[in-house]
This record gives sequence, C-alpha cells and structure tokens, in this order.
Amino acid sequence: MKKILFILGFVLLNSCIGSKNLHFTKLAENEQLENAAKNELDHSSWDAQLKKHVNAKGFVDYEGWKKDTDELQAYLAYLNDNAPKKGWSQAEQFAFYINLYNAATVNMILENGIPKSIKDIDGPFGQVWLKDAAYVNGKSISLASLEKSILQKMGDPRMHFAINCASFSCPKLQRDAYVATKINNQMDNAAKEFVNSDKNDLANSAAPKISEIFKFYPQDFKESGLSILEYVNQYANKKVDTNAPLEYVPYDWSLNKQ
Repeated sequence: MKKILFILGFVLLNSCIGSKNLHFTKLAENEQLENAAKNELDHSSWDAQLKKHVNAKGFVDYEGWKKDTDELQAYLAYLNDNAPKKGWSQAEQFAFYINLYNAATVNMILENGIPKSIKDIDGPFGQVWLKDAAYVNGKSISLASLEKSILQKMGDPRMHFAINCASFSCPKLQRDAYVATKINNQMDNAAKEFVNSDKNDLANSAAPKISEIFKFYPQDFKESGLSILEYVNQYANKKVDTNAPLEYVPYDWSLNKQ
C-alpha cells in the first residue's frame, strides 16, 4: 500500500514538474469550449500522417508508419518550437495538447519496437506514463504530465475521448488532426463515437456496462454536477437507466494495431 501511495505521489509530482512554465488556461465553471475564429498553428502534416496510417476504425499501421518517422519527428519538432502562448484561444490550446499527446504516443510505440502493449514499455517505477515522451519549449514532458497536469486541468472531460493511449480499449485515434476552428465539434463527435462504440455495452439500458475510463477519472465527468451515467446519456443514442449500478467493461491494453 505504501508503495502504491509513493508511486501515486511521484506521478503527481512528476506531472507538476513536467508541465511547469507551459501555458494553458482553464475553462471557467459552466463555460463551454468554442471553436476559434482562426488557427494559429498548421497541423496539416499530422493530419496527412493520420489519414495515411490510421484506418476508419482507428487502428494504426505502425509498420507502415516506421517508414515515415522523419515526418513524425518533424511534426513533434514543430510543436516543440511553437508552444501555446498568452493570447491564444483555449481552442488552439486544446488542439495543441491533444495532437501532441497523440503524436508523442505514436512516436513512443515506434521508438520502442512496436510492443504488444504500451504498458510493456518501461519507465520510472515501471510506468510508461512517466517516461519522457516529447519536448515543449525544449523541455521534456511525459504523457502523465500532458494528461493530468494540463488537459485535465483545462476543464473539458471530452479530452478523454480525444487522446489515444495506443490501446484497444482507448477511444480511437481519429484520422483528422484537431484544429482550433473545429475543436468543439471534433471533441463532441469523439465523445459521441466513443460512448456508442463497442468500448461500452449499453444494449441493456437497465444494466449498462461502461468503459473503465469512467472509473479512472470519475470526478472529471461529475464536475458539472451530473452522475457518471447522466454524463453518458448526454451522448448515448440509447439512453440508460441513470439509477443502474455502475458496471465496467474490462480494459484491454493490447496495441491498437491493424
């Protein structure tokens, strides 16, 4: 138990250190993310790579992507040199950090020989999430820092459906780069697609089974005052009984490869 608490403490400390001096702004209470009037950054390179190496179901051709690592590295270098600044819209910030997380995750899989699971990659205390994954403003950052110390703190739980951890049970890796002028629509579509996918079992509305993502981050989804199942119902095509007990679909960490 002490070891688990120590690791959790280290994760939080690492996240805080890793995100230090990076600019992001949090949505105010009940504030809705809006599309920006313009894009500050050009994510077209990442968009082209996604369309080339990701299929409609979100599965990735990692073997094929190995041939285009120069393009992936160039995109990560571009993000490193163009970190969010004061004055940027929240939409642009979300697009930056979501794309960075997803591109860094793909790069980590490629750099580690395309393992059977991202969790097979070693890191501090055996946690791949604590491993240096990318650079922003020349400083290294881990996936844990990107997720827990930036994206979660920005205050829109739909980010959980936009980032992809290279695993079968994750929300799928979309074939479109996130961009500021479409970000609200893109995150909404990602949420709807995930909730109604086979990652959840909503067939029996009286006894639904939902992804363990809702178990991993319950407070994010309840922050607006909704229960977990009330949050799910915002996006579900078939509404479920919000008084049903919470049951979860076991999480499959196998690689999301084609």
